This record gives sequence, structure tokens and C-alpha cells, in this order.
Amino acid sequence: MDVVHERAAGMDISKRDAKVAVRVPGKRAGTFTTDVTTWGSTVGQILELIEFLEAQQVTTVVMEATSDYWKPFCFLMEDRLPVMLVNAKQARNIPGRKTDVSDSAWLAQLAAHGLLRPSFVPPEPIRQLRDLTRARAVAVRDRTRQVQRLEKFLESSGIKLSAVASELTGASSRAILDALVAGERDPQQLAQLARGTLRNKIPQLVEALQGRFTDHHAFMVTEYLTQIDTATGMIDRLTARIEDAIAPFRLARQALTTIPGISTAVAEVIIAETGADMAVFETPGHLASWAGVCPGSNESAGRVKSSHTRPGDKYLKAALGVAAMSVSRAQGTYLAAKYRRIAARRGPVLAVVAIEHAILTAAWHMLRNGEVYTDPGADYYTRLNPQKATNRAIRQLQNLGYNVTITPAPA
Repeated sequence: MDVVHERAAGMDISKRDAKVAVRVPGKRAGTFTTDVTTWGSTVGQILELIEFLEAQQVTTVVMEATSDYWKPFCFLMEDRLPVMLVNAKQARNIPGRKTDVSDSAWLAQLAAHGLLRPSFVPPEPIRQLRDLTRARAVAVRDRTRQVQRLEKFLESSGIKLSAVASELTGASSRAILDALVAGERDPQQLAQLARGTLRNKIPQLVEALQGRFTDHHAFMVTEYLTQIDTATGMIDRLTARIEDAIAPFRLARQALTTIPGISTAVAEVIIAETGADMAVFETPGHLASWAGVCPGSNESAGRVKSSHTRPGDKYLKAALGVAAMSVSRAQGTYLAAKYRRIAARRGPVLAVVAIEHAILTAAWHMLRNGEVYTDPGADYYTRLNPQKATNRAIRQLQNLGYNVTITPAPA
């Protein structure tokens, strides 16, 4: 194989140190020598490592994406050395030869021959935005778990508030829970705390609030509500910080929200995870494959063994899933028609993945080419092949026992 980089370095990184293999030309023409050294993971040690690699005149530095331990090395080196972060699965060594030293030497050899593809590492502003959106996603998940725990705990007291109110964190539910904690036990008085449309269900509330709410229940509910309030406060602070960090990408966020199902929060996640620079992804297919919202490829001897979606960016997939579920409940849009069309044939799970793929494809075109989203309309498939739609409608009526005669409507 041709040698692309005569001076290459491979790094196997752990929490405490990194094994660095430097592959350089040997004394005889066509030969190479590899020396492996160990360096600490502190900033001082990394800076010394950078000076060492610069002295070795390496033209590429390859490191595996090992947990989060690669970040201090990559972020300190990226301004001074040609760093390449690679997927550990793509750089896997031969079984039976697994040590940190051999891994670093193997990475250096692969890098020298240009056999590795770099992973996507966004620039600093996007990394900061990504940290914020991911922290908000975790906080939202934690708050949801606390609400679920609160709902389960209320069952032990006989309070069936969640059976009447749609949300335990709504204004009415929170007022009732605070009153219960404060010592109010009269269902009639508690039901009168309902607000808005929930006041139409006061009789049901009175019945649902007849329980055995003791001081123990009041203490536990207080703890759950405190944790919910803490998570809510964190979400609000993160959202305010995201609004500042998203400033350079506000136009992109505004454009993405024109896609059905894309909320402001989902648009922020798309920008944070993809970097909003679609030049990194050659085609919409590359973006969909990287995100893990397209079928996998596993064919051998002419047989397709599996087409399961590959693992991708879990935060991006979660946000796209929220958007796809919103589309599935909507009416009058192309994506809603596409969802129902696929769900009828392949099931709702595959339909959701297809909508995620369609949304991401639209986002690629908008961010890459500056295009404006134009909805093809809910009747897109009917207009695409009118005769097929007509024949299908006739068959459905005939199956119901009708004789069908078609007369063209006047223009």
C-alpha cells in the first residue's frame, strides 16, 4: 500500500495517560521504525507532548474516540497539529493483539497509509452550544422521571389526581399538591383550586382527591416537588444560555422551524449536533447515515441479512423522534400523509424512522443551499399519480359492496 504520511502518530488514550506511537522513516529506504512512549493526561503533559510531536515533524496525529478522555488531547492539539479523531470500531486491531502499546502502533500504521476516516469534531462555538442542549435534554429527562415517581407515589395515598388532570406539573395540579402538603384534606376545598378548563371536572376531582394523605405522604411529595423545581430551574437557566449561544445561528433556527414538527428546541438540537455547516456532509444520505436514521447495509452472497438502523447521534435521534411523533398526530401536511402511507404498510415504528429521514434531508438542503421549505401538500401522492389514487378508491368502494360509476366533474 502507498504511504500517505511518512511521519504519523497514533494515540491510545485512557483516563490517566496516553500511549503515543510515532512512526518515522528508518535508516534504509522503504523502512519505518515505531517508537512508543507514555504521556500523562494533564494539561502540562499534553503541552509537552505537542512540542515532542512538533519536533518529530509528524503530518498526522490519530486518536480513538475513547469515552470523553480524548477531549483534552484533541482540543489542545487542534490548533497546532493535524489531529484526526477516529471511531474505535473502524480502527479495531486483530483479535489476540490487544494492548495499549499495540493499539497505538496499529493506529500509527493505519494513519500512515491513510486508511482511517476522521470523525466529526465541531468548532468551539458549536461545542459550547452542544454542551448546553445536551445538558438541557438530560435535565428534561430527570424532571420527567421525578414526575413519574411522584405519580407512582401518590397511588399509595389513594390520591388519583393524574387520572383527572392531564399533567401533574400544571398550575392546577401544583396548587392542589401544595395545599395537600400544607395540611388541607377536604376534597371540596382542594377541587376549588382548579383553574381553566379543569374547573369543568370539579366533580371528578372531588372523587379523585378522597384519599389517605398522611404526614408521611406530605414529606415525600415535598421532596419530589423540590427536585422537580430544581430541574425546572436548571432547564430555564440552560434555555436562557442557549438563547445567547444560538445568536450566530438564529436565521438557521428560524428556517428549520418552518418544517412541520420542528419546534424551536428541536431546531436548536439539530444545529448543535450537526454544526449547521452541511459542507461536512457530502449528501443528505451521508447526514442520515451519520445520524442513524436510515437502514443499515449488511449483504452477503446476494442476501440482505439485516437492515436495522445503525447507532447514531442519540441526542439528534431523540429530537428527530419528537418531531416525527408530532408529525404523526398532525393533519394537512406532506409529512403527515407520508407517515400514514408508510405506517399502513410497514408499521408505525418504521414510519417514524422514515419521517426522521425526511426531516433531516429537508434540513440538509435548507442549511446547505439556503432553500426555503415548501410543503408539497397533503395531496402530494394523489397528484403524483391521479389514476392510481382513483383506482384504489374504486376498489375500496367495490369491496364495500357498491357499484361505482365515474363521471368527470365539470371544469
